[in-house]
Amino acid sequence: MAKAIAVEIIAAKIFEIRGKKVMLDRDLAQLYGVATKTLNQAVKRNIHRFPDDFMFKLTNGERNKVVTICDHLKALRFSYQLPYAFTEQGVAMLSSVLNSERAIKVNIQIMRAFVKLRYVFFSHKAIEWKLRELEKRLEAHDVEIGDIFEAIRLLMGLPQAKKVIKGFAR
Repeated sequence: MAKAIAVEIIAAKIFEIRGKKVMLDRDLAQLYGVATKTLNQAVKRNIHRFPDDFMFKLTNGERNKVVTICDHLKALRFSYQLPYAFTEQGVAMLSSVLNSERAIKVNIQIMRAFVKLRYVFFSHKAIEWKLRELEKRLEAHDVEIGDIFEAIRLLMGLPQAKKVIKGFAR
């Protein structure tokens, strides 16, 4: 039985390449407990299951960028083989190609990691939207408070002050 892998460990192996969240063949092979060569051979035997939106080969530039940001991938720098990147759908398809108990259990954990990352992303977007709305309200309140002070000055017969809005005098 496969030992549970922390979502954080899996999430650290998910990269954004070409605008897609992906995992590399080397990291997936490690999680599944097989050699990278074995994983790629199984994929090649079932290549019809992996269209371009499920899996693609990295370019030299993409490989170098990933190697630069991840210490555990330094050996890839000198590899003559470019790694494959699997999207979430490609990872899901791997469970049918690698039909082992461990592959199924690991895939479930990987799917949970992708879902959690999506949840975190959308939660941050919601917070960002709420902060923008709050900023807009505060800016409106600043103008209104300035108008109130100006009205008080007028009622008291004090000279009018220059209105300052967002750092600009009117």
